[in-house]
Amino acid sequence: MTDAARRFRRLELTVRRRVDGLLQGDADGHALGPGADPEELTLYRPGQDVRRIDWNVTARTGQAHLWRTRAQHELDTWLLVDRSPSMTFGTALAEKVDVAEQVAAAVGLLTAAPGNRVGVGLLDAAGLSWIAPRPGRSAAGTLARLADAGRQGGAAPPLADALRGLGARARRRGLCVVVTDLVDPDGGIDRPFAWEEPLRRLTARHDVVVVEVDDPREHELPDVGEAVFVDPESGAQREVSTSDPALRLAYAIVAARHRDETAAAVRACRAEHLRVSTDQDWSAALARFVRDRRRRPARRTRRTP
Repeated sequence: MTDAARRFRRLELTVRRRVDGLLQGDADGHALGPGADPEELTLYRPGQDVRRIDWNVTARTGQAHLWRTRAQHELDTWLLVDRSPSMTFGTALAEKVDVAEQVAAAVGLLTAAPGNRVGVGLLDAAGLSWIAPRPGRSAAGTLARLADAGRQGGAAPPLADALRGLGARARRRGLCVVVTDLVDPDGGIDRPFAWEEPLRRLTARHDVVVVEVDDPREHELPDVGEAVFVDPESGAQREVSTSDPALRLAYAIVAARHRDETAAAVRACRAEHLRVSTDQDWSAALARFVRDRRRRPARRTRRTP
């Protein structure tokens, strides 16, 4: 058995043990159409299904009324995985890109069911590439077999461009999962971020989950004396004295501000937000997210006939 096969097998076992059952089966649609659950009461028109007439309402009003149902369909899922140079960083159990790929593959396994399809977008220094929709287990296997992400080669395309590309490919309403560190190549920490507008457009049509991956060293600097820091996007280097308490405090303040601003931006775009870290068990965080998601009613956009 190859290393990739062993990794995929471990991933399957983790998903089955911890978070099995997310979004399996038919998914509620956003439009009225063929389905089983009543959604809207309307006047009966000749040619409509008489079996859906509500006789109680008809008797009270003197006019025939029937229930129109909420459409049901198989689930279309798109995964956008950030593999840019900033993701090839990790000081704990794994690098951010490793966690991102495992989370995305887990979503592929969790949404696997008859008729469901999963498409994948990969954002890295080489550009933006797409893997055509396929069954969830096949998509998860593809993610598990990816070559190592490039650590050099210049900045990846902006996340905003990747989200626009995702919106163009995700034609049917479904689930979009974006796995990224939300780090701007230029180091910007203030709103509005360039990715907010395309993310807002995406949530207007789809259920969107933003999975933010970070590392504990991005929250605060350790006191390790003189150190050379390298920008993975540009290759620029700077020597810094991490023993300076004022520098460490300023860094922690800026990092906390960035986390607050990105969380507020995701929330304003009406996307769901999950944070995972390289020093924690991502499957436990995903399991908690799944349980919380099940307790919340699904967000639906009702359209009148």
